[in-house]
Amino acid sequence: MKNRIYLSTYLLFFLSFAVFAQEEKLISKSEVLSAVSAGNAAIKISQEEFYKARADYRQTNAVFLPNISASHTGISTTNPLMAFGSKLNQEILTANDFNPALLNNPDQIENFATKLEVQQPLINADGIYERKAAKAKMEAMALKTKRTKDYINFEVHNAYMQLQLAYKAVSVLEKALEAAISNKNLADNSFKQGYLQRADVLNVEVRVTEVKNKLHQAKSNVQNASNYLSFLMDTQDFVVYKPSDTLSIISKSTETNSILKNRSDIKAMELANNAFKALNMADKMAFLPRLSAFGSYELYDDNFFKREANGYIVGAQLSWDIFQGSKRFGKAQKSKAEYAQSKLKYNQYISKSKLELNKAKRMLIDAENKLNLSELALKQSRESLRIRTNRFKEGLEKTSDLLMEETQYAQKQLEYYQTIYEYNYALAYVNFLTK
Repeated sequence: MKNRIYLSTYLLFFLSFAVFAQEEKLISKSEVLSAVSAGNAAIKISQEEFYKARADYRQTNAVFLPNISASHTGISTTNPLMAFGSKLNQEILTANDFNPALLNNPDQIENFATKLEVQQPLINADGIYERKAAKAKMEAMALKTKRTKDYINFEVHNAYMQLQLAYKAVSVLEKALEAAISNKNLADNSFKQGYLQRADVLNVEVRVTEVKNKLHQAKSNVQNASNYLSFLMDTQDFVVYKPSDTLSIISKSTETNSILKNRSDIKAMELANNAFKALNMADKMAFLPRLSAFGSYELYDDNFFKREANGYIVGAQLSWDIFQGSKRFGKAQKSKAEYAQSKLKYNQYISKSKLELNKAKRMLIDAENKLNLSELALKQSRESLRIRTNRFKEGLEKTSDLLMEETQYAQKQLEYYQTIYEYNYALAYVNFLTK
């Protein structure tokens, strides 16, 4: 039964080694950032949102630019009014056409009209404010896209550090496995010579099994981190990536006391607030009249696409919707409430951002202190393991004490690298919040 257990354990280990031994691809952080910038889906979605807002803004050019249309219409009629008017437009009216019998019962007539029409807005106060709102929204979306890129870059740094940490864990556990196997060989020799009991040998074998299981988990973490990098880069190969540089402490090279209001997401919210304000003003300006000029040039004939007669119309129109069943009053009240809500959300977001930044700075200080303590504990554990190993070889230490010391040293190594990751993450997060 025991042999079956050992066989299963070794089989699991070799299977995990076979999975981990698949194609590895060396990659640097700059390569990941470049690939993410070009292919990340979230960035592309954000860019399309900006393009949509820009298209909405360009539609507001109609506030200043003319509306030009052309049409060609052909009719055949015996309607008295239409027949008389068609002859008049074609400039073919004769004295005989005033005969009451022909006026009341005209012959069928064909009329083809080509018309070019121009409408030019002159005064459109609500349209101007709607244009301001659309511009503010477009600029806000541009800043939102920038913030999305900043966040994705932060995610790349975090994912890359997770990959580095996973490889560090694999390295530590591989060395721990080598030491455990070496100790197992020593224990087997001591058992054969009668220096150890069978229970001590079993303890060593259990230690070997535990390290193998942890190593298998660490290699799975490498694959998980690699897959997440593939997701960020929007690739479907899902190979096992290997970082070209190792996990190390990042120095504080950037200032972490930037003014929050300079952040792109906060600027975007401020612009969104301005957009709601402009929309509210547009609803108020809708009560004012609109002035526009118009003109048309028309060609008439009784044959298709001929122009024997022509004429034009030029004029101006002042229009004023005095009352629309209180619809505009309700719309103005709604936009006013939306503007007030936007201001409250902006102030709330500022307060929340300050809270988040203060929390992140405290997290960075805690991580820095933890890093110093973890480094000291690692040095102490390394020296203690060295002493106990030498004493064990001389038969002066118990097997259980050595195993405990090995376990503790491996744990301190993993804790140290985990603390480096936590410190780097805290520093990157503070920089992200102040960028």
